[in-house]
Amino acid sequence: MNITIESPKHPCFDQEASHSHARIHLPVAPKCNIQCNYCNRKYDCVNESRPGVTSSVLSPNQAVFYLSALSDRIENISVIGIAGPGDPFANPMETLETIRLIKEKYPDKLFCLSTNGLNLKPYIDIISDLGVSHVTITINAVDTEILAKIYSWVRSEQKVYRGKEAAKVLLDKQLECIPLLKKKGITVKINTIILPGINDHHIHEVAEVVAGLGADVMNCIPVIPNKETPFEDMDEPSKQMIFVVRTLAKEHIPMMNHCSRCRADAAGLLGQDNTDVYGLLQEFAAKPLNPNEDRPYIAVATREGLLVNMHLGEADSLYIYRQTPKGFHFVEERKTPNSGAGDFRWMELAATLKDCRAILAGGAGPKPLTILQAAGIRVIQMTGLIDEGLEAVFNGKQIKTIKKADQFMCGDTCKGNAQGCA
Repeated sequence: MNITIESPKHPCFDQEASHSHARIHLPVAPKCNIQCNYCNRKYDCVNESRPGVTSSVLSPNQAVFYLSALSDRIENISVIGIAGPGDPFANPMETLETIRLIKEKYPDKLFCLSTNGLNLKPYIDIISDLGVSHVTITINAVDTEILAKIYSWVRSEQKVYRGKEAAKVLLDKQLECIPLLKKKGITVKINTIILPGINDHHIHEVAEVVAGLGADVMNCIPVIPNKETPFEDMDEPSKQMIFVVRTLAKEHIPMMNHCSRCRADAAGLLGQDNTDVYGLLQEFAAKPLNPNEDRPYIAVATREGLLVNMHLGEADSLYIYRQTPKGFHFVEERKTPNSGAGDFRWMELAATLKDCRAILAGGAGPKPLTILQAAGIRVIQMTGLIDEGLEAVFNGKQIKTIKKADQFMCGDTCKGNAQGCA
């Protein structure tokens, strides 16, 4: 059964397109927040084609340059995706910054994400605003007793859960996301791993539940037993089992039958990955890209244009400076995004300051620090003369009033309500 949902150019959602339209997976998300009993995320294994495997991990900026190089080697790239090797939302800042950078340079490309769904909900509005059109959630059961057999642990909001408690935490968050994604017009695919003796008899129930929540299509994937995992001795599903599982499931939801179980660094047509690019991936992962080449400016959080004396979270605007043969020159004053948008505020600020190599501020919260530095913008927390900070960044001089990188100092007007800087 061929399916065509929303986009005729997405090879995973249109079987005909899979013969002509390439997809690229960018491996920018190494961390994971769950431990599946069938998963062994092993790097540098170019002979394996399965989720969780990549030859290297890229930073967001490296991913942009890598994709640009691939565009010259692979024809008709229509889809850019992030599928690990961990989970995109266990690495949200790297994921979101990669999407922002790619969409800025390649606005005509489709962007998709593949996730376990555990930490997806807080970022649904953001990925929608960034233009993500397709999301895949791996849901292996809708029964907590079955799920408890599939996962060793689940880590949510800095707490580790095990057994049925872990199963419930994961399942509740997964199912909650499906209608929220659909409200944003995002196409939702459900991946379910066929695990003989564990969930093979139950997958039609998964199909019924996710279809009722609005999911568009389902992909039932035979497990690949991996060494050094609890399921390493599990038998692979027989062709008959796969046929029965898919036949029962498609009574409730359209079925994808042409999955190639992609690596986290897959590149090319489905089932015809270009393995030559793995060397190119390693090359870009090892390349210390210089973000300063196209970033001639430095931003400063200041009240009067003389001192660095404002916390980043309370700065309504930033002064922009550049270096000239006659010294430092004030360029302009730039307004910062409005508070109240959480993480998205700092992503917008990173876009606003894409021509700046650094920010000088009296203090900065952990979230803007992470997001801005992931965007290649150094955040230097200091007090004192602006010229001293500019001298340090432009000319490599030491700052006497620099603060420790992990120090957090709120400004006088910061309310600490997590709606602005943190």
